Amino acid sequence: NFPVRQYQLDITRTALFNNTLVALPTGLGKTLIAAVVIYNYQRWYPSKKILFMAPTKPLVAQQIDACCNIMRLPAHHCCTVTGSSMPKHRMALWKEKRIFFLTPQIVQNDLHRGICPAEDICLLVVDEAHRAQGRHSYVEVSRSH
Repeated sequence: NFPVRQYQLDITRTALFNNTLVALPTGLGKTLIAAVVIYNYQRWYPSKKILFMAPTKPLVAQQIDACCNIMRLPAHHCCTVTGSSMPKHRMALWKEKRIFFLTPQIVQNDLHRGICPAEDICLLVVDEAHRAQGRHSYVEVSRSH
């Protein structure tokens, strides 16, 4: 049980049906909003992939823990993928899992290799979106998607 504020409900409703950039100070519920959207998309699109990108390994770990605790996402559908995961192992994960918490470099590399076809992705969540400038992997992934 988490206290839900009206602005979180309003933003969540928008994010469920529209591309949305959520800019809120730390501690005001961006992860809660993302977790609710992820939960619904995994139900609505059972054969598609959901990606939650964070720029660092610690943030990837933090976000999977938070999202899984908030919405009780099915653990057997979730995984973390970082640079320490070998491409062959990632290929198996792309086939088996549905909800990915990973760094943008992994997504960029696996899209380029064809391990994760862009058409399989139904939702892309970008943590620390202000980094999406120039040739950052966030920008390249968004162009692919």
